[in-house]
Amino acid sequence: MKFVKDKISLNELKKIAKAMFGDLVKAVVDINRGIMVVGGELHADEEALLLKQGSAQKDLWGINIYPNMPENKMVEFDSMINLKPSQGNLSRGVDKSQIREKILRLIRKLIKK
Repeated sequence: MKFVKDKISLNELKKIAKAMFGDLVKAVVDINRGIMVVGGELHADEEALLLKQGSAQKDLWGINIYPNMPENKMVEFDSMINLKPSQGNLSRGVDKSQIREKILRLIRKLIKK
């Protein structure tokens, strides 16, 4: 797993995808701290690493990144860790558009083309 505070290259994400699942990289983003962890086998593993590093559960969201797709189709909002009934998120997706937009802005900031 790789902790991303600054930037990660699209080529590095492609290498991680190829080594793990072929076409996707699992990632967990912390929308408050502006960081993410990539390359875990499970979103829960990445989530645990961020929690150990001081992240708050409410700020963590699981996504899949498809580095070979165009930017507008690169991110998939689908993870078991996204089930957060206490926050009103009742699906594996990210139900609130403002949170989805925060995630997308963060991804654009952290991934260098």
